[in-house]
Amino acid sequence: MTIVVFIVVILVIVFGPGIWVSRILDKYSVPADRYSGSGSQLARLLLDRNGLQNVQVEPTEVGDHYDPEAKAVRLTSDKFDGHSLTAITVAAHEVGHALQDHHGYRPLKLRTRLVKATRGIEKIGAGVLMISPFLGIVTRTPYVGLLTFGAGMLTLGTSALVHFITLPTEFNASFARALPLLDDNAILKDGDKRHAHKLLTAAALTYVSASLMSLLNIARWIAILRR
Repeated sequence: MTIVVFIVVILVIVFGPGIWVSRILDKYSVPADRYSGSGSQLARLLLDRNGLQNVQVEPTEVGDHYDPEAKAVRLTSDKFDGHSLTAITVAAHEVGHALQDHHGYRPLKLRTRLVKATRGIEKIGAGVLMISPFLGIVTRTPYVGLLTFGAGMLTLGTSALVHFITLPTEFNASFARALPLLDDNAILKDGDKRHAHKLLTAAALTYVSASLMSLLNIARWIAILRR
């Protein structure tokens, strides 16, 4: 019974945030024509009004984000061309990151350095996990395999750790930047602010929920190595 409860708790921790984020984003994607302007148009408007004409607004297929190196707000097609409350709010959140960059917000700089430093580490971790059992067999020293396995586990958890550490950066983009932008520019329709608040929370948790899902790779490798 204790094991069952433990498994349920782990599943809730891993899947819960992602399910909630997806539910909120989907819920407020309807009606699809809630606003006259699209997410990309709003992003362009807010950037220009804040003197960020150098920041581009681009479509992407790899998730909504702001790229501080390319100076670009990137939105998936449903946000870039969308006219829903979700499209508008997520666009404002990413502009919030652009404002952080413009104002030299140190936590954003820290996250950028951390992400850059750990780029590709998960792939290395997967490779380490693959060779760990064989290394132990070849060297006939099981501790070598265990150490290698532990190293692989750590690298696979790096992404989640980075996003947990820098979670305040996401909430700052949502509530210290995006929400004031929406208020000051009178963007939201009557009654939408409380819903936008939920969306901004979801936008802040997007990376964390994705990172938690990546931790399933660890469970998958454990299952493989136990065979």
